Amino acid sequence: MLAYGSITAPKAKNQQALFKKLSDFNILEHVGEKQFLLVKGCGEKGLCQSLPTTKTANGATELDTFLPQDNSTINGVTKYKISKGNDLEAANIDFDPFKTRELEHPVSDLDTLTHLLKASLGTGILSMPAAFYASGLVLGIFSTILVSVICTHCSYILVTSAHELYKRSGKSQMSFSEVAEEACRRGPKWGRKFAGTARQVVLIGIFVTYFATCSCYSVIIAKNFNYVANHYLGYQVEVRITISMLLIPLIFLAYVPNLKYLAPVSMVANIFMAIGLGITFYYLVVDMPPVSERALVNEDFSKFPIFFSITIFAIEAIGVVMPLENHMKTPQHFTGLCGVLNQGMSGVTLVYMLLGFFGYLKYGEKIQGSVTLNLPKCDYAAQAVNVLIGLAVYCTFGLQFYVCLDIAWNGLKERVKKHKILAEYGMRTVMVIVCVALAIAVPTIIPFVSLIGAFCFSILGLMVPVGIEVLTFWDKGFGKFNWKIIKNVIVIFVGFLALIFGSKSAVSDIVDMYTKNSTVEAFVNETVC
Repeated sequence: MLAYGSITAPKAKNQQALFKKLSDFNILEHVGEKQFLLVKGCGEKGLCQSLPTTKTANGATELDTFLPQDNSTINGVTKYKISKGNDLEAANIDFDPFKTRELEHPVSDLDTLTHLLKASLGTGILSMPAAFYASGLVLGIFSTILVSVICTHCSYILVTSAHELYKRSGKSQMSFSEVAEEACRRGPKWGRKFAGTARQVVLIGIFVTYFATCSCYSVIIAKNFNYVANHYLGYQVEVRITISMLLIPLIFLAYVPNLKYLAPVSMVANIFMAIGLGITFYYLVVDMPPVSERALVNEDFSKFPIFFSITIFAIEAIGVVMPLENHMKTPQHFTGLCGVLNQGMSGVTLVYMLLGFFGYLKYGEKIQGSVTLNLPKCDYAAQAVNVLIGLAVYCTFGLQFYVCLDIAWNGLKERVKKHKILAEYGMRTVMVIVCVALAIAVPTIIPFVSLIGAFCFSILGLMVPVGIEVLTFWDKGFGKFNWKIIKNVIVIFVGFLALIFGSKSAVSDIVDMYTKNSTVEAFVNETVC
């Protein structure tokens, strides 16, 4: 069934119901200035399925109840009056997606901020002194701010685009992939054919990246624990054994049902990370050399890509942005000048700058890939740092793995007719087993995950949000002198740099891994108490 024309929108509850029905339509083409030809269920050959037409008491179909006809049919096409001022989307102007959002376990602003901090303050922060070594003290500060602003901006425009699309589609929640799909579907005519492809690219990219990252996390946890255990045992514990021992604890962590109950876990992770970083800062500021002994700007600009690849992938957390926003009690607080996103990323940026600055200032050219490897191995406090970092990463696993669980369950739940709870937790168990098995099979997975991240995070974290913004606000223009277009070109250029530099760095690490001992192993073996 096809319908076009202008709609007189019903009021209140009927209006909301109307747009839930209209959200299933695709806008096939513009018939007039503000008229649309809507189609439901068209296949590739243009064959269309009819809408459900449940009869009401007076014999009218369910569609007729909401869309009054103008009593004309041309070539099998029924015309309906659909407009409030001859505009389909204007008829939905009173729709408030935030008031209609129904959450079983809503998450507060504070809990969302806690999750955001944990997602961004990962193990990548320990590599910031090495990044500052590649850039210099002063250049490192300004470059860190620039990278953080770009990453935060991309998350910001993703959420603001989602809020705009909520109103147009009559939906109150969307995943990252759904935002990409709706942006194509409701954007310019040339972009509509890419709606399905955009959804699948984002869905697969996010899942693969975060699943591989979680597998990498199990290796990082095991290596941090082994770093201390090997010192006291006097021999090298096989990392595969330690990873295997993590299976049951990780399964229990994956059983946490939603973000509301994961909030205390993220809070504990932040505490562990804060204590670990606090001890690290203590070592950095004791007997600190003068600033004059370090380069303010590294004259060897060939090393700057190292800074770029480390920083951008350490700060990037695009995959958790929409899940966090979707579960907020007050999602409108996520954006804004003093919103949750800007608050969290401001704090993250400050910590990254401080650790990078003082780490490079303290150790100079002797800085290791992870600053914890520069700490005196025999000191109890330094050993505690490795244990605390390992525990923080363990707690972080739950939040990062939730992204994968959410994608997998959303694709599976409609196919499960009975025992949904049993099926969901069975799926969670199997996914953790596969994740840990991958780490056991390839404990040297970290450089390979870095290569995957270079592709996915540079594209999904930087380029895709820019594309979504362009499609979403296509009809509203791009500001005076098209400044948004200029801004987006800069972001895309940075995305390509991240792709190139990140891939180069990951490939270099993979080559080094198979041609000589890793930095970690060499440092551990040379350290004598």
